[in-house]
Amino acid sequence: MSALRLALPSEGALYEGTEGFMRSCGLTVRRASSRRYTAEIPSLPGIEALYQRQTDITPEVDTASADVGIAGLDRYYESRREGGDTLLVMDNLGYGVSRLKIAVPDSWLDVTSVADLADLALEFREKGREFRIATKYPRLVGRFLTERGVNYYTLVYASGGLEAAPVMGYADMIADIVDTGTTLRENRLRPLADGTVVESQAALVANGRQLASDPEKLRVLREMLERIEASLRARDFQRITANIQGESARDVARLVMSERRYGGLQGPSVSDVYSDDGKRWFAAQVVVARKDLIAAIDHFRRLGGSGITVNEASYVFRKDCEAYERLIENLAPFMADAMHAAARQARPAARGVRRSRKA
Repeated sequence: MSALRLALPSEGALYEGTEGFMRSCGLTVRRASSRRYTAEIPSLPGIEALYQRQTDITPEVDTASADVGIAGLDRYYESRREGGDTLLVMDNLGYGVSRLKIAVPDSWLDVTSVADLADLALEFREKGREFRIATKYPRLVGRFLTERGVNYYTLVYASGGLEAAPVMGYADMIADIVDTGTTLRENRLRPLADGTVVESQAALVANGRQLASDPEKLRVLREMLERIEASLRARDFQRITANIQGESARDVARLVMSERRYGGLQGPSVSDVYSDDGKRWFAAQVVVARKDLIAAIDHFRRLGGSGITVNEASYVFRKDCEAYERLIENLAPFMADAMHAAARQARPAARGVRRSRKA
């Protein structure tokens, strides 16, 4: 039985973000040393983690060298093979947020929008050349410009620090990942107001054909998706427990539910508190939206609640795992292909059996 091969970023900000993200989901990655490129996830047997450069993760999944991978959306859209087997499973893991933006020199005072770039392209062409854009994302940038009517330009692929390209003279402007914009300002560059090529963050991608042909890998991935989705959802909630006096558990539940917003996801859990003060106390527990925490505390105070405690919710599961349900829908064509392939392989064998019986 082969393990589910999970490609993880081996360097940079996305590496650090992924380590923390996996840990927060209860999927801590255990790696023997920083020089070792394989690791395991003790809480979920059946996964082999493979550390790869971020630029290689989507191609590795495309070619089935890995079954699943975590990569930036920008890299996924830039590197994926059109019409290939790679699927976007979750596009919102909530970290590694950045923007791919087009930036021009500060001295280009009249260039503030992509429409201005289109006009500028014509001016450059009349002078006998095209303006040059240095970028690590030629596919995304080219598509973005063409769709917006910018027809005359040259993309210059560069892998180093792009901000120096206009000063060094091998490009007129750049298209690069922007976080705070500080580096652009320090190099006298300015992003175009409408020049965002793509909004990016960490995403989970998978090889659909590999998963469709291996039920065991699909089972392991489902467990992983369940934990990730429930952990992400739990970030929006907190658990409140308060001791409240009442005649019965039902009466206390009615009091808590008098403000439905603070009554829990489906209602409160109420249980007896064994007190020696001669009064009937009940512990009421609810899960509320994080943004409603103080309002919910005030609600319990109005009910005479005491000993109010708040805990983080590690996971919030729903009836179904939405990410897994979407994945199964997207795997349908690959599963149909696998069934057809199995049927084709079975036919010659069946014919051989009929011949032997006839003989």
